[in-house]
Order: sequence, then structure tokens, then C-alpha cells
Amino acid sequence: MEKALELPWFPDMSHSVLSMRRKEITRERKQKWIFKSSQVNRFGRLVNMCADRLGTHTTIQVFDKLGRESGVKEYNALIKICIERARSTADEDVGLEQIHMAFQIFISMKEQGFPLEEETYGQFLAYLVDMGMTEEFQFFCGVIKAENPSSVARLGYYEMLLWIRVDDEEKIQELCNYIISDDGGTMSILQENYLLALCESDRKEEILQLLEIMDITQFSSLDCVASIFRCLGRLLLESYAEKLLLSFKACDRAAENITNFISSYVVGIPNLAVEDVISNFKNWHTKLEVTPSSAGYEKLIMYCCESLKVHAALEMVEEMCELGLTVSIGALHSILRASDESCDFNLVRQMYSMICQYKLKANGETFRSMISLCVKMKDYGGAYDMLSDLEKMNLTPTASMYNAIMVGFFREKNIYGGLRVLKQMKEADVQPDSQTFSYLISNCESEEDINKYYEELKHSGIQVTKQIFMALVNAYATCGQFEKAKQVLLDKGIPVKCLNEIKSMLVQSLASHGQLCDAFSIYEEMKQAGCSLEPKAVISLIEHLQSDEELSRLLPLLDELDDPDYWFEGCLRTILHCVRYKHLRPALNLLKQLRDKFCTDELALEVIFNQVFALIAESESTHLQLGLDLLHAIKNELGLTPSRKCLDFLLNACANAKDLRNSLLIWKEYETAGLPYNTLSFIRMYQALLAAGDRKASKILLSKIPKDDPHVRTIIKACKTIYS
Repeated sequence: MEKALELPWFPDMSHSVLSMRRKEITRERKQKWIFKSSQVNRFGRLVNMCADRLGTHTTIQVFDKLGRESGVKEYNALIKICIERARSTADEDVGLEQIHMAFQIFISMKEQGFPLEEETYGQFLAYLVDMGMTEEFQFFCGVIKAENPSSVARLGYYEMLLWIRVDDEEKIQELCNYIISDDGGTMSILQENYLLALCESDRKEEILQLLEIMDITQFSSLDCVASIFRCLGRLLLESYAEKLLLSFKACDRAAENITNFISSYVVGIPNLAVEDVISNFKNWHTKLEVTPSSAGYEKLIMYCCESLKVHAALEMVEEMCELGLTVSIGALHSILRASDESCDFNLVRQMYSMICQYKLKANGETFRSMISLCVKMKDYGGAYDMLSDLEKMNLTPTASMYNAIMVGFFREKNIYGGLRVLKQMKEADVQPDSQTFSYLISNCESEEDINKYYEELKHSGIQVTKQIFMALVNAYATCGQFEKAKQVLLDKGIPVKCLNEIKSMLVQSLASHGQLCDAFSIYEEMKQAGCSLEPKAVISLIEHLQSDEELSRLLPLLDELDDPDYWFEGCLRTILHCVRYKHLRPALNLLKQLRDKFCTDELALEVIFNQVFALIAESESTHLQLGLDLLHAIKNELGLTPSRKCLDFLLNACANAKDLRNSLLIWKEYETAGLPYNTLSFIRMYQALLAAGDRKASKILLSKIPKDDPHVRTIIKACKTIYS
């Protein structure tokens, strides 16, 4: 009977599952990014470490001493750090100091003869524009023009953005008049850049003024033209778009790009469903009597993928194939990534069918992604079929493909299945890589197995990577060998740049296995050394601090989280800790911070409040007063309206406490919040009235409950039995 009263509060996919999925996608994206640009990423992190530990000023001096041994990448990375710090600070003096440092770097580059290209000055100018710093902007532009006269046209783009930013209408019109008076000769590139800035700022009047006298079919940059068409879409200027498209059609030089411009226009139109965007794309081609190109289709495919409309993207691919157009590997990979992010794993079958049917070009990464999607829906047969078909595509199996299958088994705690994949790799003469050994070591169940795979790794000549050291730390901790987990840090083969991440893994592993004292000890050592803890390790510490007196430790940990997603998760866990131990004021302070950070994300706030009140409903009856106080504060201090689920949870708490007065109070809150009563709220109130012993009121309410649903009848019967 009690089971019948356990009404489902959330859909099948809970927030925790969604959160885990989001983290998994983030992790995979990070791995793909590292795979593609590891050298750039390593270098950027090295510069960041120098700036963090030495300070930006000292780092600049070090680079100056290195002279020409430091390149444009180094200096650009330092400028980026200065700009980011200037943007993030609320202290005007600190911001000016960072800008001064960025200027010093810029001058140092100039003195050493480095070219001053947009990659260097663009980020600086963008900051000055955003801050409306006109004098500094003009001075800085003078330095750039003197050193790089060819930059004049591109500087015009930033200048127009500046006057738009500071609302200087006179200057904006002055620049527009300046290019209107030109005869279309030397200033043509400058015209493009002025118009591009106007389009990005949606300055309708000036855009139309310039389009009347400018021939954009002669523009040198197709990207600039595409931006113009996107702007025309945003501003709903269909007649102008048609006029320009007809001009391009009449111009043999640019006719082949029309379909690309059409796609730019239709994706720019606001508030259009993906299906309507595709329909518009086709209608425009029919209207102009032009044939779609691969570039136009692929822009639509990217748009569909960004909107996670994978079915629509696949339809576009099929249309391209039927028209005999080439589908790029990039388009296929975008669809596979979107299938992963949207959890539409099953669409990989349709994708693979099209690859086979139309003989689309695929590579090893394509197959790795498809195998991974098969594994995520537990279709191991499909994954192995793809491995078998590689030979038909003139491709060879790789360790990463087998790794995708192996990690699926390990994710399910199927150790035997994971080890079977290792055996299959060896039979196929595919050598394991560092990722393979990382998975194997992470899932070892004994110290003996850990040592066996580590020795095998070293004998194979594979480089011991950061992931291997992290796997060793985690594996030893899982096996209860905490001292050996700590000793991993003593390995002389650990690159200095990786030490912080490996220490963070140690903190995370120790905390996860109940060794909080040791975990905090290492964390404090890292803080004293000026190192920061990785977000996952911070979350692990927050998660495993369970006692009432730990609040003083939790709040400083939350300050360690800069990433919004991790901060959201850490804040939620800390709020739940406050609710669990009835710390009302700290919980409210955190809820205020959440409201301020996620004020435009109603779903995020609703998730937080629902979980908070769910915990109150599940707790002892003494938590009811805390729930009522929270409700009052949410309305009066935060200025927010409680959701239906929040009130449902509070009604449940009232039933548990057999509190008639507060049940009636919460019942009125539905009406105050503008929430009509539904079947679930009627049942909850019926349960609360029965629990409080008000038989007369419960009988009246029972007559209002629709009883068509058999589940509703079962719950009503259970309520009568329990509270009779």
C-alpha cells in the first residue's frame, strides 16, 4: 500500500541523470579538443601557469629576456590573459593595470619586429570597444596604423563598432557619408568592414543607406557577404535579400555562391522552427531557379545540428546524396556529435545505412564515433558489425575504436566484457594505446592487476600519460591502498604541468573513499603552493562532507568553482546540505546567488527549488517549518513564484507531519501562484486531510477527483486503507 502512495515526482530522466549526461558530453568534447589541438592547448596552459604563478608582469619580463625565442603565440596568449582579467574584475584600477600590461606586451612585440596582425590587436580593440574607451582606442589604433598600414581597412570595422557602442550618432553618420562619397576605388575593403560592423549591430537605417550605393557582388570576402544576408534575415528585410540575390544570380562570378547566401539568410530569420528554415531554403531556390550547392546544404545541416534536430539534418544529407552533391566528413561528424548530445543514439543506424548506400566518405574517427553511439545504446552487436565492415571501406581498426567498446562494458561494471575486448584487440593485431591501459587500470579490482597492467604498459613502450597516472591514483584508492595512491605523485616521470590535475584526482579519490582528512590535507597544501583544485575534486569534497558542523568548510569550497556548470552543481549540493541540517539563512543566501547568476534561466532555478523541497518532503516532519520559512522567503525576499512541484512537495510534508492548518495554507498558495488544481494536487491534499484526521473535508475533496485513471483509483484506495 505504501508503494502505491509513492507518486512519481520527476520524469524518467531525472536531473541527476541529465547532469551526469551533460558532464559526460563535456568530458568527451574535451577529449576530442585535446586530440585535435594538443600542442596549442599545452602551450596555452603553460602560459597560463606562468601568469598565475609569476604574475603577468614577471612573465612579460621573462618573455622579453627570451627575445625572439618567444613567438607571436606566446605574446598573444599573454594579451588574452590580461584582457580576460580586465573583463572579470570589478575594480577599475585592476582593470586599467591589466590593460597597461597588455599594451606593454604589444609594444614589446613591436620592438622585436613581430607583425601586428588582427590576431594580436583584435582582442585588445574588442575590449576597448566594449568598455567604450574612445581615447584609448584612438591612441592604440594610431600605433597599429603606424606599424601596419595595411590594417587600416580592418581597423575601420572596430571603429564603427566603437561609435555604435557609445551611441555617437554623429560619428556613425560621418563614417557612412565618408564611404558614400567614395567612387568605389581605394576604399572598397574599408566599405566592407564598415558595413560588416553595421550588420553585426543590426543598424537597419545605415545598412539600407549603404546597400543602395554599394555593389556587394564585388566584395572580396564571401564571409562578409554571408554576414550581410544573416543580418537581412534577422531584420526581416526579404525584399532587399531578394534584390541582392538576383544581383548575384546575374553576376557569373558569384552565381555559384547564391545557395550559400540563401542559407545564411534563412537561418538568420528569428523565431523560425527548423522545419520552416528548411522549407524557406527550398522555396528560395525554386523562386530564383537555382540549384542548391553542397555549401548551402551543409550550412543548413550545421544549423540543424546546433538545434539538435538530427532527423532534419539526416534528411538534408539524403537530399544531397540524391542530388549527387558531396557530403563532407565534417558534416557527418557534426551529425554524430548532435546525435550524442541529444541522446538520439539510435540514429547512428540511419547514418551508417546512408554511408553504405551512397558510399559516403568516412574515416577512422567517423567509425569511432558511430561505434561509441552503438555502445551507448548497448548495441554491442552493431558496434562489432561496424568493426567487421571496416575492410570494405579500406579502413583499418584502431585502438580508439576498441576503446569505445571497452569503456561501454566498464561503464556497466562488466569487467569480463571489458577484458574480452582487450583479447579481441590482440587477436586483431591492434596494439593497445595509453587510453586502453587507462581504462584497464581504472577498473582493476586488485593491486596485483594494477601492477600487471602498469608493467605491461611500460614494456610496450607506450608513453605514460597524465591519464595513466590519474588512473593509478584512482585504482589504488579504490582497492584501499591509499598510501600507494599518494606515492604515485612521487613518480619522476610526471610532467610538472600535469601535477596539479593528478593531485586533484588524488583529492577526489580520497574523498570518494572516506579519507576526508587526507583529502583536505592535500587540498590545503595545494592552496599554500598557489595551486587550484580541479572542479571535479571540489565537487567530490562538497559531496562527501556530510556532518552538521561542516558548513564552514563547504562555503569556501564553493568559491573555488569558476565554471558555471560546476558552480551550479556545487551550489545545489551545498544548499541541500543546509536544508538537511536546517541552516535556513545560509541556504537563502545561496539561493539569492543562484537567482542573480541564473535569473534568465527559469528551468535551472526550478530544478534547484524542486530538489530542495523534495528533500524537505522526504525528511522528518520537523523539517516542515523550514519548508514553510523557505516558501515565505522565496516569495518575499527573492521575489519568485513557487512552482507547482514545490507546493506538491510541501503538501506531502504536511501529510507526513499530519498538520491540517499548514495543509490548508499551502492549498491556498496554489491559487495565489496562479496554479490551477490538477489531479495530483487533489490527491496530495486528500492524503494530507486524511492524515490530519479531517474526514469530512477529505470526503468533499474526494468527490472532485477524476477517477478514470486506474492508478488514481489505486492511490485513493491505498490512502483509505492507511489512514482508516
